Amino acid sequence: MAEDLTIGSLAKRAATKVQTIRFYEHEGLMPEPARTEGGQRRYSKAHADRLAFIRHARELGFPLDAIRELLRLVDKPDQSCERVDRVARDVLADVEAKITRLESLRGELRRMVRQCRHGRVADCRVVKVLADHSHSNCLSSDHAH
Repeated sequence: MAEDLTIGSLAKRAATKVQTIRFYEHEGLMPEPARTEGGQRRYSKAHADRLAFIRHARELGFPLDAIRELLRLVDKPDQSCERVDRVARDVLADVEAKITRLESLRGELRRMVRQCRHGRVADCRVVKVLADHSHSNCLSSDHAH
């Protein structure tokens, strides 16, 4: 990859939006780029590599705070990766909790759809379950949070 990329070129190569790169800069995830005499941002291969790291981490579900912490650790490569492992384990735990919640939601939705008798809306099981804010018609209250 060539050095001295414009923000538009970097965005295109990374398949992201210019606004996203600016957001990452504002959040401190991307270092400030060099600027031309006219004030135009110029990005290096190091910027492109860091952006690729951030994008891949986002694709894997890492929240911005976790990415920020990982980048702080990446910037000090001689230290133990124990903290990196801990961050990844925390993200994994969040993903597993979301999967459990989604499985509960899927079961609830399947049950609601199965119980539908295709009668009138006034007698519709789906509507009755959704209207019951006490969750007494639900299989579990896991989806309430």
